[in-house]
Amino acid sequence: MVSSKYIVAIGSDHAGFEYKQQILKVLEKKKVNYIDYGPNNNFSVDYPDFAHPVGKIVNVGKATFGIVICGSGNGVCMTVNKYKNVRGALCWNKELTKLARTHNDANVLCIPARFISLSMARSMVKIFLETEFEGGRHANRVNKI
Repeated sequence: MVSSKYIVAIGSDHAGFEYKQQILKVLEKKKVNYIDYGPNNNFSVDYPDFAHPVGKIVNVGKATFGIVICGSGNGVCMTVNKYKNVRGALCWNKELTKLARTHNDANVLCIPARFISLSMARSMVKIFLETEFEGGRHANRVNKI
């Protein structure tokens, strides 16, 4: 179970806005502290403007995890992965989400809003936040990233 001591940074673009709003409800229900970097509406915006702040705060350790959402998930994933201590994973189902945490110690979940259901996105967020990194042989690999 996710501890309330965690802080989750979240951001999206216009394509991910509705999913972001619903994911915030999941975080609130789980009593997870979060920082919402926007946007605050579904007007057209540039995804880097909202993914960079998530990447920056996870990079310096002021947020434990990040969640970024855009239409394909690719743009926000590329953006957050510009930061040395960020391991952003583009996931589109529960299995990939679990593996991103257990094997890759991903700390930012990248969601493709135009390609998965809202229900799947909610499930992925829960799995991402509740799954621990396995370490062991996987730690050696992650350290080489």
